[in-house]
Amino acid sequence: MRKVTIVLALLCCVAAQECNPRQFTYDSVVCVCDATYCDQPGVIEFPEEGSFTVITSSREGLRFNVETLPVSSEETPDAEVVTLNKEDVYQTILGFGGGFSDSTGYNVVSLSSELQDQFFISYFAPEGIGYTFGRIPIAGTDCSTRIYSYDDVEGDVDLEYWSLTEEDHEYKIPLILRAHDLTTYPLKLIATPWAPPAWMKSNGAVNGSGVLIREFFQPYANYIVKFVEAYEAEGVELWGLTPANEPLGGLIDWDINTCGWSSESIRDWLKDNLGPALDTAGYSGLKIMIHDFNRNTLPWNIDPILEDPDSAQYVYGIALHWYEDTRTNPEVLDEVHELYPDRFILYTEAAHEHGIQLGSWERAEEYVNYMLDDLNHYSTGWLDWNMALDTVGGPNWIHKYRDSPIIVDAEADEFYKQPVFYTIGHVSKFVVPGAERISWSTTATTLQVAAFNDPSGRTVVVILNLAEVEEDVTVTDGSETYLNFRIPAKAIQTILY
Repeated sequence: MRKVTIVLALLCCVAAQECNPRQFTYDSVVCVCDATYCDQPGVIEFPEEGSFTVITSSREGLRFNVETLPVSSEETPDAEVVTLNKEDVYQTILGFGGGFSDSTGYNVVSLSSELQDQFFISYFAPEGIGYTFGRIPIAGTDCSTRIYSYDDVEGDVDLEYWSLTEEDHEYKIPLILRAHDLTTYPLKLIATPWAPPAWMKSNGAVNGSGVLIREFFQPYANYIVKFVEAYEAEGVELWGLTPANEPLGGLIDWDINTCGWSSESIRDWLKDNLGPALDTAGYSGLKIMIHDFNRNTLPWNIDPILEDPDSAQYVYGIALHWYEDTRTNPEVLDEVHELYPDRFILYTEAAHEHGIQLGSWERAEEYVNYMLDDLNHYSTGWLDWNMALDTVGGPNWIHKYRDSPIIVDAEADEFYKQPVFYTIGHVSKFVVPGAERISWSTTATTLQVAAFNDPSGRTVVVILNLAEVEEDVTVTDGSETYLNFRIPAKAIQTILY
């Protein structure tokens, strides 16, 4: 039986490569990539009828380990049972991805050309983890090396001096075009402004407590339209747009690039300026998502915008960040869905703050636990923030260092795939655009689960074991067949059948 399993596992995988592990000070390993070698899981297909495939990553060091096993006519005694209801269908998945930040680009271009290729394959190719989304900052963020906008000439309301910068031409656009050429599904690109030019803000600074001065509502709308046009001219077509990153942040004294927006001011700017400006320029199909902030301010922060038909007509979805997920119950997402069922919910930013932790399974587990929880409450996808940072978690002009799925050591010409890269990949690689979430139930208290109908008609189940012990698991869907397998302690598995 073991020989059959191994043969089937090899057949289902194309060009799979093993992790080159390295241990730092945390509870698991990173996988090291250099110019001569980089692990890739390969193309993993659904197995033949009568069998199922289990892909495993674990704290102990497994990374996309593949086994194909036979379907059984009975369940394993004393196993934890996960029961699927494939007829109980919820939201359609849009996809998963990350941010094309300045910091990401800065780190990627510091690598040799061979290693840059491995970076793009790792994230975007079918042999990698299959990202299908990218988020593009409009001008600078805290994850930049300097303060800048596209028009820093004070009083230039006609935007005569508006222009893209070296960051766009060196760190963003080339990366986006390379990623675009690798994806199996069309790459959906979202653009987001952190702050307008400082001279348009009430405090005269890109950060701190300040709002957009009313007389600049239309010039700033034109500023955004110019970005959409400029990127299109460079071959980068946008799918979506959020009017402001974390709009409530600029109402207090934040150190990151920000602009304060009340719900009412966003509503008025959207219906009177930005929406009409995009329509006039021919971008009425651009999917505008409001909020782009944490779920602890829902639904009150979106109600004024969606209750006004003049602003609501421009809104396709609600964008969310994960930073308050630990303190706000996910049921608020259900409430938002019930209030506005014709608007999709999409997580557009997530990152661990306070620097990097090389090899932390604890962080990887926390990340994917909330990702699965959000998917179980109507999120249509999840976008990570920086796709690559350096060995201190930057660059970052305010020195607010973060963690990332890939950490770059430019001096050594290598990068490290963190455990979180793989836990994200257990979802992004297999839960493809067009998949539909289905319901499930289990009495197991240490398993987090999400399940999906694949567009092909097959089924994808993701299971996270939070326990310190391995578990026998049986998955069943009422068809009198059983998928029996074992999940290691502190591990994540994706099941294809």
